Amino acid sequence: MFGRSRLDVKTPDQIRKMRLAGMVVGETLELIRDLARVGATTGELDKAAEDLIRSKGATPSFLGYHGYPGSLCVSVNEEVVHGIPGPRTLVLGDLVSIDCGAILDGWHGDAAISLIVGGREAGSAPDLALMDATEDSMWAGIAALAVGCPLYDVGAAVEDCIVDAARADGLTYGIIEDYVGHGIGTEMHQDPQVPNYRVRDRGPIVRSGVTLAIEPMVTLGSAETDVLDDEWTVMTQDGSRAAHWENSVAVTDAGLWVLTALDGGEQRLKSLGATYAPQD
Repeated sequence: MFGRSRLDVKTPDQIRKMRLAGMVVGETLELIRDLARVGATTGELDKAAEDLIRSKGATPSFLGYHGYPGSLCVSVNEEVVHGIPGPRTLVLGDLVSIDCGAILDGWHGDAAISLIVGGREAGSAPDLALMDATEDSMWAGIAALAVGCPLYDVGAAVEDCIVDAARADGLTYGIIEDYVGHGIGTEMHQDPQVPNYRVRDRGPIVRSGVTLAIEPMVTLGSAETDVLDDEWTVMTQDGSRAAHWENSVAVTDAGLWVLTALDGGEQRLKSLGATYAPQD
């Protein structure tokens, strides 16, 4: 289905440059996490993100990409991904997914977080469970990456994590199949595609220097989606809420470096028994 795309690899110096772009994204998402309060508009979040990205000498990856009008994707509740920022006002308990990309010296970083407006205490139990399960599945997928392993082990790890969480939480989770992870480097979206679910194909073998964006999107119901008339915003067909998490990661012989995580992924990788291997 996805083919055996050749895996592009980066040198250690190129990976370090990608880390700088990734830090811009990570810092921007931390700012937006703080600003996503009751009464804020999604357009205000977008402006704050663009201002910070540009203040770091970077440019937003998303702005103008195939005509996209924002620097962030801000997807609220039943919106899965590619929500266009604008006048919408956030309210207490909204489940918001924020996707951010930045280009620095020609290299891209790409990451996404989900949050509850008003903090975790404002979230419903199902929304919190969904958000946590999706984040955990992203880290499970990242931890499955290793030089010499099949790339599509990532999707198997994501799916297994979601299936286990659904059983433990007593909820129905749908893994979005139409939107997947991808290679990243001098372009935001590069081969190979990285499914977030188990497939028959083992995929290409991971090589040292591969950089990938791992990004599961999960719903509290059906995985079927529609695109709105704006030709961007992806919605769940059944109106169920959705969560989206993403990080860009470098895989080397030494281990993993999560380029868009402020701590490089150290805490979560070590908790999963994966090798944390910063290149700086």
